[in-house]
Amino acid sequence: MQAANATDRLLGERYRLEEPIGHGGMSTVYRARDELLGRDVAVKLFDADLADSGRQESELAVLAGLDHHNLVSLLDAGIDPASHGRSRYIVMALVKGINLRDRLRGARIAARNIGEIGYDMAEGLEYIHAHNVIHRDIKPSNILLVDYGSEASRARARLTDFGIALTDDIERLTTDGTTSGTAAYLSPEQAAGATVGFATDVYSLGLVLLQCFTRRVEFQGSLVESAMARLSRDPVIPDHLPEHWQELLAAMTARDPKNRPPAHDLVAALRRAVIADSARHKEAPGEPFTLGADHAADALDTIPDEALHRATAMAARLLNAPVSVVSIVDRDRTWLVSHYGEELEALAGKIDLSSPTAPSPETIVVENALTDPRTKDSPLVAGPVGMRFYIGVPLTRRDGHTIGTLSVAGFEPVTIVESQLASLHDLAALIVAQLELRQEGMRSYGHVSGTVPTATNGQVGP
Repeated sequence: MQAANATDRLLGERYRLEEPIGHGGMSTVYRARDELLGRDVAVKLFDADLADSGRQESELAVLAGLDHHNLVSLLDAGIDPASHGRSRYIVMALVKGINLRDRLRGARIAARNIGEIGYDMAEGLEYIHAHNVIHRDIKPSNILLVDYGSEASRARARLTDFGIALTDDIERLTTDGTTSGTAAYLSPEQAAGATVGFATDVYSLGLVLLQCFTRRVEFQGSLVESAMARLSRDPVIPDHLPEHWQELLAAMTARDPKNRPPAHDLVAALRRAVIADSARHKEAPGEPFTLGADHAADALDTIPDEALHRATAMAARLLNAPVSVVSIVDRDRTWLVSHYGEELEALAGKIDLSSPTAPSPETIVVENALTDPRTKDSPLVAGPVGMRFYIGVPLTRRDGHTIGTLSVAGFEPVTIVESQLASLHDLAALIVAQLELRQEGMRSYGHVSGTVPTATNGQVGP
């Protein structure tokens, strides 16, 4: 069925086809209007002259058995009457956003956002693999980045197109030795025409994430050229990537499927990567740091590490929390010192709980971040970091100027009592007193203009 002839048709006395929004080798995806429920949907219409019935039935069987927030949902299906019974249509949720292939043509994607996309895909793979489904065609165009219109700082990724997926209940639709999949993202076992397993999807996702960093397809060329390349060498992983990404991408793209991490381990690894990449540090080399009205950033950098480490550790112990951060935000950079519990020391480097804007002069208490409207859309809450409670106590100078925040956070909802808040305010006051004491001392010795050497990276702590 040609796209030009399919628009404005009504399928199932319900779905009005509009413009095509995607094309495949044997099908076209249309934006459509569900006239019964008054909503937009996506309708995948197979070409009656090209699509084989086995592939149509297999995709429908796979999608009917899956329901996960990182997969595109199946809503309905039927027979296209114009095909005389030879072709089906599949109705799916319409994802508003952009696919990863098109996104890669735009601006660079931050490492943290790459990790978030990977995390969503790993969760989807963990789910389908638990249901004995192998996708077999993980590639950028099959990863949709959802725009919910909520101005959230990160997109949600969904996996689509299960047209060549395999389950234990579906016979292989290709003859022995025939390869299915997209040439650039085939696993070595797919390229060799060998039996595929769950590790195939992990390999393909590894190539996709690598492409997000390098912005180029690792194995280019025809199917034969691409297949021979991956059978003879490993992907080239840039040396400039953080060590955790180098190790993870190397493991995901190992030529031996047994050496690749299973999807449930991949979820944990990508969660750690997001936590590590979430640390943001702003710095303008050579510019003085403004602490209130005085140019005395050096006061920050001369406080003994131990003093603030003990303050943040005390704040964490007070609430039995794994994370505590002192952050002071200026127009040029964010100065911070952090404390992490043992479980996070093993997980990642740093979590940034500071704000790039002026710190709040009010105490912020979020006992359950999932239900609090102020935080439920935050990437630290909705994303793989999984923060569940947060307390932010202002760091306020004697003149009333708020210069930063003492933050405490954790991964389980809590109930905060007044005595705990009072203790955090006392700790915040002690931290500010240390800063002002250092600043006064530096002024007495004539260092108010910022001549005391600062830390090389503007950051204290691990």
